[in-house]
Amino acid sequence: MDRQRELTDILNKWAYEYYVLDNPSVSDKEYDALYDELKKLEETSGEVYPDSPTRRVGGEPIKEFVRHEHIARLYSLDKSVTDEELSAFLTRVSKVAGGETEYTVEYKFDGLTVCLTYENGEFLRATTRGNGVAGEDVTAQVLTIKSYPMRISYKGTLEVRGEAVIRLSVLKKYNERASEPLKNARNAAAGAIRNLDPKITAERKPNIYFYDINYMSDGEELSQTQAHDFLVKEGFKVFPYFRVCRTEDDVRAAVDEIEVERKTIDVLTDGAVIKVNSPAVREAMGYTDKFPRWAMAFKFEAEEVTTKVEDVVWQVGRTGKLTPLALLEPVELGGATIRKATLNNYGDILRKNVKIGSRVLIRRSNEVIPEILGATEHSADSREIEKPTVCPACGTPLTETGAHIFCPNRSCRPRIAAKLDHFAGKNAMDIDGFSESTAYLLIDKKGVRNFSDLYRLTSSDLKDLEGFGKKKISNLLGAIEKSKTPAFDAFIYAVGIDGVGRVAAKDLSKRFKTTENLKNATEEELLSLENIGEVTAKSILGYFSDEENLKELDALAAAGVKPKEAESATTGGPFFGESVVLTGPLSNYKRSEAQKLIESLGGTCQSAVTSKTTLVVAGADAGSKLEKAQKLGIRVIDEAEFASLLGKGEKS
Repeated sequence: MDRQRELTDILNKWAYEYYVLDNPSVSDKEYDALYDELKKLEETSGEVYPDSPTRRVGGEPIKEFVRHEHIARLYSLDKSVTDEELSAFLTRVSKVAGGETEYTVEYKFDGLTVCLTYENGEFLRATTRGNGVAGEDVTAQVLTIKSYPMRISYKGTLEVRGEAVIRLSVLKKYNERASEPLKNARNAAAGAIRNLDPKITAERKPNIYFYDINYMSDGEELSQTQAHDFLVKEGFKVFPYFRVCRTEDDVRAAVDEIEVERKTIDVLTDGAVIKVNSPAVREAMGYTDKFPRWAMAFKFEAEEVTTKVEDVVWQVGRTGKLTPLALLEPVELGGATIRKATLNNYGDILRKNVKIGSRVLIRRSNEVIPEILGATEHSADSREIEKPTVCPACGTPLTETGAHIFCPNRSCRPRIAAKLDHFAGKNAMDIDGFSESTAYLLIDKKGVRNFSDLYRLTSSDLKDLEGFGKKKISNLLGAIEKSKTPAFDAFIYAVGIDGVGRVAAKDLSKRFKTTENLKNATEEELLSLENIGEVTAKSILGYFSDEENLKELDALAAAGVKPKEAESATTGGPFFGESVVLTGPLSNYKRSEAQKLIESLGGTCQSAVTSKTTLVVAGADAGSKLEKAQKLGIRVIDEAEFASLLGKGEKS
């Protein structure tokens, strides 16, 4: 073995002992001596091995973060905050499992989720979670962190998931010398990773605790214990607390243990994560649009504190509903400075006896804006919060429906801004670079009022707007143009039908296929869908009976917005009716690209081989999924045949 390879291996071993095991075997002086020797050899040879520790330094600042699509979706976790909600989750699992099943219980850390990708045993990139489908490439920043391996024994394509954190002791030391101290460990970790300058990342010394495998190209679905053992074996840093439980009592005991111990550990945590261990039970339970049904985050009771209400302002949302927002005397809570808190409606104000000038009890739970629980003390200067009669933004007389107050003026400035911001969101039309502040600029300076107005914007319209240079203009107009062909469910969600969220939009998309079909849907047809209730059904019917809405839909179509509605056209596609599993790396297609192509040609994609699987596409070095398919007698095709089928689909 050459000296450069030898030094790389020795230094990586020492780093693993220090950063992962927290058990250093040599002094800093010994490590530095070999590190300097390696650096000189690399300078002489002109070669740096992919797993060299010299790569883990803060490089030059990057200009911007690049969006990157994950191979497999990174789901978030459903949350429970009461014993009853936890019991309901465990009961659902028990019914599906047909009795007792194993659970794992781990800490829920409060940091920033990151996803690391490996190809052929070597670290390739790191990304943030983003919206679960795509995140930001933060490879340069994560390279400064030493709690993961640059090289592993697994040779397939791999995505591992972890939480970037900053230890509380590290944050304390940083703040002692920092000119601008950081408020809390969570924001410090997120700011460290999402900083364009990797040197700042290195200065803040973040760490990553790994807890799951998001994707394996040639491995069968692993249990949580198998995933945990794999991470340990490959040299990823995992938190030492990991419990396997068989009964509800065992799960509760583990949760209670974490609640007690969390105050003694050096990491910010706000709960426990409970997961079903069995892959078979996981598969049977499946997923919602947002969460796996087989996992739950149990959130510990939120922190509470009292402060003074200085004022209440009424905010206008995209539906015209007014929501009261309390402006507070700044107070520290959970490591953050709290200045605002929500009140649901005027009835909520009366029930909680909240007045301006009074002291109130507020509760903050994780990232959610704090909630006012009620008044604790009134003073001689306290005054009643007046119920508005006209819109604070446009002066239009307000209306009341049930407990809520509405501005009926569709031209109300904040209402338009909120609608545009929602329309452009990642889960809607996905207009990258569009924000609420952009919406206000376009409303005030360019007279934008409707969704369709966005598609008539030109570079000359934008060049005189503050903060809009050539690149920003080009990027925004490019994103607007790209948004013209959204998925039909994204379009339904984007136009903002009251009560229609992402799940309902998917149901409507699958059932009705096109805008025209949905426009002509009956109440009975709408109510037949699982996620459509009576109120939402009436809202949908009301939306499509409104002349202004119909005019706007026509205007969008005239502007070139054409949702991918023609799903029924895939009935003759080569994958129509097929439930497809992709296994093993493909030479000419990214995994996400292949999945989209299959779905566009009538098929559906599965992550695991089951009795419902009808087709397996096997790439190079396909593993256990291929073997299982062969045992079950499921049709298997290689990449060449897959490409041939795609070609037939393109011709038809």
